[in-house]
Amino acid sequence: MLDLYGQGLSSRLLLGTALYPSPVIMAEAVKASGTEIVTVSLRRETSGGKAGGQFWSLVRSLGVRVLPNTAGCHSVNEAVMTARMAREVFGTNWIKLEVIGNHDTLQPDVFGLVEAARILASEDFEVFPYTTDDLIVAERLLEAGCKLLMPWCAPIGSARGPQNPEALRSLRGHFPDVPLIVDAGVGRPSHATAVMELGYDAVLLNTAVAKAGDPVAMATAFGKAVQAGREAYCAGLLEPRDMAVPSTPVIGMPAFS
Repeated sequence: MLDLYGQGLSSRLLLGTALYPSPVIMAEAVKASGTEIVTVSLRRETSGGKAGGQFWSLVRSLGVRVLPNTAGCHSVNEAVMTARMAREVFGTNWIKLEVIGNHDTLQPDVFGLVEAARILASEDFEVFPYTTDDLIVAERLLEAGCKLLMPWCAPIGSARGPQNPEALRSLRGHFPDVPLIVDAGVGRPSHATAVMELGYDAVLLNTAVAKAGDPVAMATAFGKAVQAGREAYCAGLLEPRDMAVPSTPVIGMPAFS
């Protein structure tokens, strides 16, 4: 069971709701994935007018928990204001906090992120910070009041998969009791399995499903991949070895002269 801010969840896959060919396909993908949490952008909700209201009604009908995000925010003030508005619109203290520092890579502004996290945590928000895989930044976010971390796997939408597995492994080792959710850059189900095998608690993705040839089938595949990676980690993975080791015992084998 996955515990995020006191909420018990069966699924370890979090799914975004943007970029799908249609709202209907998005809803079908969410159902197929088995996710219990979807991310929703306040910007989409408020800019969609009547369509935005219809979209929000569709999301609510799915029976999943909503994680609003501050996507597109490039400053502390903008992110904090967006989070406050999201709490009013969606009726939740949960917020996926993004403070973007670079237009090309969409890498987080980690200094602004820590500052915004501290402000929001003081206002009783339950913050899901989109961050890098830097250990010191992770420590500062926890000190600011975050109860979990969401390090990137690769730049948003890049589909590269784990670009620095050792950094992700190091984060897991340094924070064994902190929920860690890989966010951004996951392109294939095998990528999701790989990070779950590192001991991560969950995976959040959007583009890899939404822009797939068949989003519903891809959502199903990712749901299975995340579960497979978790089960493999819990079962105890065989570590790589420098030499070959026979799987068949050699003791007791007949000797021929």
